[in-house]
Amino acid sequence: MTSQEPVFEFPLEPGPAGTRGRVHALHQQLRAAILDLRLRPGTELPSTRRVAMAYGIARNTVIAAYDLLVAEGYVITRAGAKAVVAEVATRAAAPTPRLADGHLRTRWQPPSWSSAVSSGDAWTPDFRLGVPDHRELPFDVWRRLLARAFHPRHGASFGYQPPHGRPRLREAIAGHVSFARAVACRAEDVIVTSGARQAFDLLARLLVVPGRTVVAVEDPGYPTAGAAMAAAGADVVPVPVDDEGLCVDALPPQARVVYVTPSHQYPTGVAMSMARRRALLAFARERDALVIEDDYDGEFRYGTRPLDALQTLDRDGRVVYVGTFSKSLFPSLRMGYVVSPEWLRDALAAAKERADTCGNAQVQDALADFILEGHLARHVRRMRRVYAARRTALCGMLDGPLSPWFAAIPSEAGIHVAARFVDAERADALLPRVREYAAGAIPLHALSRRDDGVRGVAFGLGCVGEAEIRERLKTLEKALRR
Repeated sequence: MTSQEPVFEFPLEPGPAGTRGRVHALHQQLRAAILDLRLRPGTELPSTRRVAMAYGIARNTVIAAYDLLVAEGYVITRAGAKAVVAEVATRAAAPTPRLADGHLRTRWQPPSWSSAVSSGDAWTPDFRLGVPDHRELPFDVWRRLLARAFHPRHGASFGYQPPHGRPRLREAIAGHVSFARAVACRAEDVIVTSGARQAFDLLARLLVVPGRTVVAVEDPGYPTAGAAMAAAGADVVPVPVDDEGLCVDALPPQARVVYVTPSHQYPTGVAMSMARRRALLAFARERDALVIEDDYDGEFRYGTRPLDALQTLDRDGRVVYVGTFSKSLFPSLRMGYVVSPEWLRDALAAAKERADTCGNAQVQDALADFILEGHLARHVRRMRRVYAARRTALCGMLDGPLSPWFAAIPSEAGIHVAARFVDAERADALLPRVREYAAGAIPLHALSRRDDGVRGVAFGLGCVGEAEIRERLKTLEKALRR
């Protein structure tokens, strides 16, 4: 009598009647499963008795098939333990279909800048961009709030949630951006996303008509936003940036979406002037365009009061405000948000529902409590002092020992500082030294689509301390003098 429960997670046919035929069939099928990694190295094989009962065959048949696998080196036996699958050479992978055959849209090929904007898991001292220093986080508080979010007594929810996000987190975000950035919004205006990147992807799905929509992006600029629009089929047009931010008078008249980082331009660090902000809103009104405002690290301000957000100045529902907690807390949190005009809210929620419904409810609840109990505000204030000291150290080196080669670009916010090469014609000759002695720093032209883009370097502040900044840049100075 055979067992109703299979012992292998793949089809196994006992083979034709007769011991020799069944031994051969069983051996060949198990050998193929090992080579195809359906049975991975180290996997324990079920006992011969169990296999025999499950498939209604003689136990001696299974023993014979196992012995053949042992003799060929596919299986290892151990005294007093089950046989296990050995490490063997596996079947070669199937060839990758050519892009020309239509198996993969060329817009989704890996971009050349991907290595420049990514980072590893560990905190290592370097000048990479976009990665905050998570070592100062109040981990004990976060663990406590996360544990509470999982407790049924505190209203933990384990089902599917509304695509807009958990109501308590939307309320917390609305209060946070209203206090920190004077963004006028209500909880119902907030759509919670899996980081800012998902926000760009959702907006691209909704706003881009393939082959027709023109999207203007800053140049140099944050590549992920433009990549999301291009992947949706937009005609992405780079627009230059100067010391006042995006050059509004260079916008293509046919642009229907404009992506900007006005508070702390990525990567030059400049703030968009008030005149440019008003000109951009006037352009959007006159051209029936939408502005995507990315305020990715706007919490970290140094010096003067920040200029009003575009969303605050907007009176026509033409600004979509995108924020993230990746810079204020840590990137793997994967928590961002969109403050949406009323006319776009339902469509955004529908797009979010089709992408991944609501995300992790418990993490959202913990983050909501982290904000509402004041922990986020305290953490941002503490880190503002930490980054300000690092920024002072970096600017001191740029304005002092490194001034023959670099001129710092003025900025008043964020967790990176950019500098132009004093002699742009020597940039290519100097960059190898920068890469060697200021690891993680990004050449500005690597984030540009134009051949005549600004020549300089952006230095991150999140993964390098004050002493390390001075030490590494002193070494860079010596290398440049040589």
